[in-house]
Order: sequence, then structure tokens, then C-alpha cells
Amino acid sequence: MNDLHIEPLPNIDELDEKILKLITKNARIPFLEVARECGVSGAAIHQRVQRLLNLGVVSGSEFIVNPQKMGYFTCAYMGIHLEKAKFHKQVVAELTKIPEVVECHYVTGTYAIFIKVQTKTNKHLKKLIDEDLQEIEGIASTETFISLEMEFKRQVPIK
Repeated sequence: MNDLHIEPLPNIDELDEKILKLITKNARIPFLEVARECGVSGAAIHQRVQRLLNLGVVSGSEFIVNPQKMGYFTCAYMGIHLEKAKFHKQVVAELTKIPEVVECHYVTGTYAIFIKVQTKTNKHLKKLIDEDLQEIEGIASTETFISLEMEFKRQVPIK
């Protein structure tokens, strides 16, 4: 069976787009306020949002923890070279056990895996590299990029 199945794009109309623009700007916006902005009933908004959830266009809502407010002042990205491609799943399984690894991507190019880590300090980052990452079987080497400041982050555009 082919694992490379691409889902057809869902049928999204102008009302769906307007709803998406409003709820992605503020996930806590009341449905009645969205309804007022869109000129439809609250029930219609509820049904549309439920449809968008069911289609997988949006997934839930979440509170985002500010890492700095929790004492995590160092954000870094790391490219990981594997000894052999066969180590990919094993390495990813080990990476999931490290709480400071907050994102993990299988990538093309120079690295096999690219991760984002949040640590309290640069010293904490060094300890993470030396004692956790370099000890994972299958990792040949890593290259670290410390983020000095996030300039912006955003969602994909809604037409």
C-alpha cells in the first residue's frame, strides 16, 4: 500500500475563510462574536467550525506557554547527522524522551533530522548536547544554531 496519499483539499468557501481568519487571530473569540462579524447565527458558526475540525483544516485550540516566563531563555535549532538512515526511527524515539526537544522534523538536505530545543541557559544547552543528544545511538554529529531573537511567527495565510 502506498503511504504517499495526498488528501484532496477540502471545499472552503468565503464564510469558512472569514471564520478561519477570526479564530486563528484569537482562538478564544466567542462564537457569537464570530457570528456577528460574519453576519450569520451562532449555530451556523458552531456547525462551520465543527466541519472545519472534522475536515482537519483546524485542530483544537491550545494555550501557548511562553518559554521565557518559565525560565527557558535559550532557543536553539539543531541539525542532526545520522550514522546510517536506518537509525532514523530509533533516534526519533529517543528524542521524544527529551522534554527540551519541542519540535522534530525529518528533512532533506544536509541533515536527516532538524530539531528545536528550549533550554534554561547556554550551559543547560551544552549539557543537553553532551549528556543527552550525543549519547543517542545512531547520531553521528549535530550542528547547533542558537536563536538570538524570534522576529515573527505566523499561521499560513487564509486567502
